[in-house]
Amino acid sequence: MPDALPIADLADRVRGGDRRALAQAITLVESTRPDHRERAEALLAALLPHTGQGVRVGISGVPGVGKSTFIEAFGLHVIGQRHKVAVLAIDPTSQRTGGSILGDKTRMEMLTRDTRAFIRPSPAGATLGGVARRTREAMLLVEAAGFDVVIVETVGVGQSETAVSDMVDLFLLLLPPAGGDELQGIKKGIVELADMIVVNKADGDLANAARHAEAEYRHALSLLRPANAEWRVPVLSCSALHNRGIDAIWNRIGDYRRILGGDGSITRRRADQAQAWMWNEIRESLIAAFQADPAVRAELAGLEQAAASSSVTPGAAARRLLELFRRAGP
Repeated sequence: MPDALPIADLADRVRGGDRRALAQAITLVESTRPDHRERAEALLAALLPHTGQGVRVGISGVPGVGKSTFIEAFGLHVIGQRHKVAVLAIDPTSQRTGGSILGDKTRMEMLTRDTRAFIRPSPAGATLGGVARRTREAMLLVEAAGFDVVIVETVGVGQSETAVSDMVDLFLLLLPPAGGDELQGIKKGIVELADMIVVNKADGDLANAARHAEAEYRHALSLLRPANAEWRVPVLSCSALHNRGIDAIWNRIGDYRRILGGDGSITRRRADQAQAWMWNEIRESLIAAFQADPAVRAELAGLEQAAASSSVTPGAAARRLLELFRRAGP
């Protein structure tokens, strides 16, 4: 149970690499119970000085691009370079049952069996962008446990890119061998977020298509203004299935860390992310308090219906509810 151990003991076990304690700690920070939130914050405070030393990589891509196959091949390669890898895989939540599919462990069998890897699937729930609200905190916990490469996998292409790019050092966009009209389907805003683009499935009948796609994506990027003058976003190709090109990707991540770490860009990025995280917590907490307020709950359904039927404007309904909320405040 998340509350079975004193916080000091749980923190010591996490730092010692106890996998069961790490899993319990993540369960604790994911809990919405008020008493668990207090314990989670105390645990994070104890572990915070032991975090931040690794590399944080966000990975996303369209469905069917082979994210799980890529992450397994990439993770095994990184482990071979004497690193420890944690994968925080954000699973889709069923809209029908509310349950999480949680299939990543079954898709990464070799990586799951390696003791130098830790895979934690978490349900995305209703969180905007498909990134679990507590993913940032889970990332700190795995770093404190000694995992120096942290991979955050998102549900898919969409708003999740903005969410994950706000918590990692490098955002890697995985794309299929496609071009022409299909290239136009990849939103410009998503490409602009990427620090690295990788075309997967560069093997067999798709090898030529992958080479053409790589060239087209590279040309498309040349038309965009780089986010950092010191880093031109590379476009690479690989075959995760046959473990080809993975080493080049890891080497380029090393280049990224050396170049942007050397001029302080990564440090500044993490500082900006911490501020964004704080404001996100404020927004989430205010919304939760607003929805739980008895005065708001008493009129919420009626005002929602009134707004839906156009008998009152949404703005007026919102102002009325906010008025009720402020009156109930201290």
